[in-house]
Amino acid sequence: IKKNENTLKYVSLITLTLQNAVLGLSMRYSRTRAGDLFLSSTAVVMSEVVKLLTCLVLVFLEEGKEFTKFQSVLHRTIIKQPIDTLKVCVPSLVYIIQNNLLYVSASHLDAATYQVTYQLKILTTAMFAVAILRKKLLPTQWCSLLFLIMGVVMVQLAQSDGGGSTEAGGPEQNRFIGFCAALGACVLSGFAGIYFEKILKGSDISVWMRNVQLSSLSLPFGLITCFLNDGKQIMGQGFFFGYDLFIWYLVVLQAGGGLIVAVVVKYADNILKGFATSLAIIISCIASIYLFNFQLNLQFTGGAGLVICSIFLYGYDPNKQPKIITLRPSADEKLLLPKV
Repeated sequence: IKKNENTLKYVSLITLTLQNAVLGLSMRYSRTRAGDLFLSSTAVVMSEVVKLLTCLVLVFLEEGKEFTKFQSVLHRTIIKQPIDTLKVCVPSLVYIIQNNLLYVSASHLDAATYQVTYQLKILTTAMFAVAILRKKLLPTQWCSLLFLIMGVVMVQLAQSDGGGSTEAGGPEQNRFIGFCAALGACVLSGFAGIYFEKILKGSDISVWMRNVQLSSLSLPFGLITCFLNDGKQIMGQGFFFGYDLFIWYLVVLQAGGGLIVAVVVKYADNILKGFATSLAIIISCIASIYLFNFQLNLQFTGGAGLVICSIFLYGYDPNKQPKIITLRPSADEKLLLPKV
């Protein structure tokens, strides 16, 4: 069992690293490539549909592949506990707005800058953890948050000084709008993550069932957002205007992100998760140079380095004692040892 858990831990970490890097690059490419531009609000809705269907399958497997038990647990958890289900309304709405903001950010920031700036969610998550969960941060964690802010500021200044480039032929881009959208997404991510954690810890309902509740309530909010923002275009061009195989791949990739994080949180730890995120930033930077003609400069490199250091420092606990393994000599070895 231990061997299987270790395998699952490292597989989930590798998957998270690739998902983090590839999602940022894919979102950027989808918003700047030539051809019909799809409506990002519809992609957010379809991601929730994919996530809901995936979590329903996982709940079905949890219930021993018995349809009667599966139906019973859905009725008991969602229908018979309306107040508990309504608690999930808050993060449901917040996640929909957050995902829409991420598409806005990806439309205006290059993939590397987007990836680094979005790490401000560590700061917002920490702030909400202190405010909502009454969590006490270690001095090293406060220090890491300072490094994080300094790193993101350096990256943003590097871009405003001319680092990076705008893809020719793409839509008009505004770095300030992109930064504000990323900042808004970070605040919402921090709040929703801590609120959802409080709900999870306050009950014995599985994480997959909570995600079923979350997606079930996110869908109506997502559809309302769709028709409020892009109603005329949807009615005129259709809900799936601009969709092709790449957009469907992006929808599945975004839906899978939350599920991968759930596995990583269960089987890995914060430092390893931080390593995965840091590696994703490096991959995004290298890939952006070749894919989007991204201009890497010293200021951007220094800022990204500070952000990566802050991720490791935030997950480091100096009070955690390493395990000391005491080796006892065997009976034969005792005979060879001198008597005292």
